[in-house]
Amino acid sequence: MGVFERHSLSNGLRVLTAPMPQAQSVSCIVMLAAGSRYETRETNGIAHFAEHMFFKGTEQRPTARDIAGEIDAIGGEFNAFTGKEYTGYYVRCAAETRDTALDVLVDMLRRSTFDPDEIEREKGVIVEEMNMYFDTPRDFIGGVYDSLLYGDQPLGWDIIGRKETVREATRQTFLDYVDSWYRPDRIVVGIGGRIGDGLEAKLEDLLGSLEPRETGSPAPFALPTNGSRVRVHSKESDQAHLVLGVRSRPLADPDRYVLQLLSTVLGGGMSSRLFTEVRERRGLAYYVFGTNHAYTDTGSLYAQSGVDINRIDDAVTTIVEQFRLLASEPVPADELEKARNFSKGRFVLQLESPHGKVMFGLRREVLEGRAEEPQAVLDALDAVTAEDIQRVAQEILDSGFHLAVIGPFDDTERFEKLLG
Repeated sequence: MGVFERHSLSNGLRVLTAPMPQAQSVSCIVMLAAGSRYETRETNGIAHFAEHMFFKGTEQRPTARDIAGEIDAIGGEFNAFTGKEYTGYYVRCAAETRDTALDVLVDMLRRSTFDPDEIEREKGVIVEEMNMYFDTPRDFIGGVYDSLLYGDQPLGWDIIGRKETVREATRQTFLDYVDSWYRPDRIVVGIGGRIGDGLEAKLEDLLGSLEPRETGSPAPFALPTNGSRVRVHSKESDQAHLVLGVRSRPLADPDRYVLQLLSTVLGGGMSSRLFTEVRERRGLAYYVFGTNHAYTDTGSLYAQSGVDINRIDDAVTTIVEQFRLLASEPVPADELEKARNFSKGRFVLQLESPHGKVMFGLRREVLEGRAEEPQAVLDALDAVTAEDIQRVAQEILDSGFHLAVIGPFDDTERFEKLLG
């Protein structure tokens, strides 16, 4: 028997469970294949704004205090998250209070009132969250890079949206968004931990009446045509923040695990090549890491760092050199094994908790239509060779480097020259 069990309600809504009978808790998650990528320019930010509003009151629980009080009363914790391709809401609680958690979660998502007065109040909260985001270069640099790499389309827009679209949102804006995307074919309920009895009947009662409807899909990613390789967001600061990367592969690409180990060699952990070269040997940065981030139809392998503004040229050329070494030389056997064990170890640690285990399965189920068994992931990581890593590095570096910078600079040509 596999780690994950999957079934569907009468309306087609999927349920994914990750039983852990030894656990004393349960994690209840509702995740759907809809996020900021599903917005228009006029509604940019509504997915994230809606996440806030779902906690503000329902017909049965009229205020945010009523909702929070019911979760507090069972000693649970709840939260939500919005990405570009998925959104999730969860409660973690003691296993015997599972039904209360599900009652509250589904009530929020199906019967939120979207009170106009609450919407107006929350606009101020969202705008202040935006101000914090834009004033935090370590966070905002990711948005600058996305706008460079993906251009003027939803993948290139900030999840948090724009102040003008947030300020113009009305109750009808939320109702239309939820009605369009919060449908059974896009929703997956995930339950991990000590699941208990009667789950399917409970979920059928709560969600079985949700009407199925064809939702369509967002526009596919289109390669930007402006050809720009550098974007500088000029800001007076004592430290520069940069993201330097290349286009890579979509989420379900056959080389996904090669890319995972490639990014681990490059910038995973405190013994990675970037950490060793950029921070330890040269003292150019406080933080530096590398990762591969994939969407359903595109992706990017990139490095991010906060660097000395007076030595940013050295930092850029050093990072570029580390990328190119992956393409020009096979990764030594001992370094590959370290990266493999690092990736497998972090993955296994994630699976130790009910929340981590079911979250892994849910992301796969929501975005790819199937929850891969953890053993298949471990086997795939074991199969990656040094030749695989060099081959994929050569292929993706052919697309050329892209660089986003936040700091006291205004000359993009200076940085263009450093990319070669």
